[in-house]
Amino acid sequence: MTDTFDPLKLENQLCFPLYVCAKEVIRRYKPILDEMDLTYTQYITMLVLWEHQLISIKSLGKILFLDSGTLTPVVKSLEKKGFVVRERSREDERVVNVILTDKGKSLRTEALCIPEKMSRCIELSPEDAASLYVILNKLSSNFAELPVETE
Repeated sequence: MTDTFDPLKLENQLCFPLYVCAKEVIRRYKPILDEMDLTYTQYITMLVLWEHQLISIKSLGKILFLDSGTLTPVVKSLEKKGFVVRERSREDERVVNVILTDKGKSLRTEALCIPEKMSRCIELSPEDAASLYVILNKLSSNFAELPVETE
């Protein structure tokens, strides 16, 4: 016999293990990133910048799934540390670009050790990690395409 309230049991929620894992993964990044004077959000921002060198705030927010209210303080903090500069686009003054500085570029070399250090903190076989990566990317792609339901 099933309980009417089974759908509301914590153990039946997909969101809860996702929440726990996200929180714990970020917690394990913290001591590693503290050595570089970065928060996790600053780190993922730098990952995008190391790849693109120059990117608009709007594009950066889209890639990271962050709104401008969250992203702007992150970029300002990175700018204070000398890793990036913000500049208005010459083509369209409404667009603000984030540009990696030489100091920001050199931080990339220091960050090379992070994935390997993190792999020691998360016990997953390479096969399980690859499967999880595919599933989570499929899920995040769906979030990018589907509107948020308000009712």
